[in-house]
Amino acid sequence: MPTPTTIADPARLARRTREMIDAGRLHAARPLLAALSNITTPSPEIDELRGLLLLREDRPREALAELDAAIGRNPDATGLRICRADARMRLNDFAGAAADAAEAVILSPRSAQAKALLGVILIELGQVGDAVTCLTEAVAAEPLRPAFHQGLAEAQERSGDVAGAAATLAAAVGLLPRHIPLRTAAIMLTMRQRDFAAAATLAATARREGAADACVFGLLGHALSSMGRHDEAQDAYADALKLAPEDPYVRHLVRAGGLLPGEDRAPAEYLQTVFNGYAERFERHLVGLGYRIPGLMRAALVERLHLETATAPTGPVLDLGCGTGLVGVVLSDLPLRPLVGVDISSGMLEQARAKNIYAALHAADIETFLSETDQKWPVVLAADVLIYFGALDRLFSLVRPAMQPRGLFLFSLEELDGSAEAAGGWRLGHQGRYAHTEAYVRDLAAASGFHLLELKQETVRYEAGAPVPGLLVTLERLADNA
Repeated sequence: MPTPTTIADPARLARRTREMIDAGRLHAARPLLAALSNITTPSPEIDELRGLLLLREDRPREALAELDAAIGRNPDATGLRICRADARMRLNDFAGAAADAAEAVILSPRSAQAKALLGVILIELGQVGDAVTCLTEAVAAEPLRPAFHQGLAEAQERSGDVAGAAATLAAAVGLLPRHIPLRTAAIMLTMRQRDFAAAATLAATARREGAADACVFGLLGHALSSMGRHDEAQDAYADALKLAPEDPYVRHLVRAGGLLPGEDRAPAEYLQTVFNGYAERFERHLVGLGYRIPGLMRAALVERLHLETATAPTGPVLDLGCGTGLVGVVLSDLPLRPLVGVDISSGMLEQARAKNIYAALHAADIETFLSETDQKWPVVLAADVLIYFGALDRLFSLVRPAMQPRGLFLFSLEELDGSAEAAGGWRLGHQGRYAHTEAYVRDLAAASGFHLLELKQETVRYEAGAPVPGLLVTLERLADNA
């Protein structure tokens, strides 16, 4: 039990408060901070702890207000500058965050934390060369801080130095072999380069050396599956499921491996995890795979709506699962507006927002958005979105009442060979995406109050040099009395 001397020791109490905040034990940290405030005079350290606690409680606006006042009283306090930079980042004020972090570096030139924070902010601002410099210095000053290595590797990858990023992570793993997030970052780097053999090797090494969690096993399964080694992938997925039986990301990959009964759609949490981590590289990846759907949709819309001779715009247009806005880009010169996008990934929406094409962007699951919208849309698009849904009947039942009579619903699917029709007309593939048969789409369209205008077999993109067969579908919403 603490002695009165211990309780009255401000330095020890401040240290303990910081430890509780760092550990996420916020209910314990708050009374400690109150006690500290009662036994000592106001100070920059107490202000910083108050700001840190508010940030950990996900109250960045309140933290910013507290920190503004604190910095007004103590403008040369490095810790306050670092804390306010964090608050500004959370509020997407990256320019303000960079100014605070730069000031912290000026005030404390030897502070590795300030340099690392400035580097991370510069990544967000697209100044990756300067970010590499800052993070390199931070790593050199404090080589046992894993977050510094991860930040440096990200900056190097963003600058195009993939080999440098791999070397940074390899060195970090050598210094901190038990730190699993470093292993995960190294595996993810190779996965983004589609070097699945290297990813599998890194994951297998992590498993052998006892530095693997459910995520590592899941990535191992994904890498093996991507190389066609599905039996081995199932073993990896089974190990992932043992470690994280309730994790929606893991469970979806395990279902893709055939070890759990299939669900009729990918979980929202899975989609958020995948696409938030994928947003920065999404377009480069798809373009490299010869992605064709946006262009095919454009051609279909021009033909169906006679857009080349249109004298007035058609709209509003709803882009379901808009991602980074690739469909918006190819439609931007056509009389289709306003364009409204919906996506579950905030990271993808940031990329779409930067294009200044969409009149509005909504962060939501598309089924939730459709069930809540009051708008009647004349055109609804879904480019490579329904590949994350198996059974499409609920989605169709939500799209139809959200459309104007005779409105167009255009979407793409990956095609499943007709021999799978007995299994329900759809199937979850090894890569976590669903494929559908042509017959399933035809029957469901008719049963859901749509007229099938066109169903074309198309190549969606190429994977491992082979075409991915798909379907481009154009439906017309029938009137209620039809």
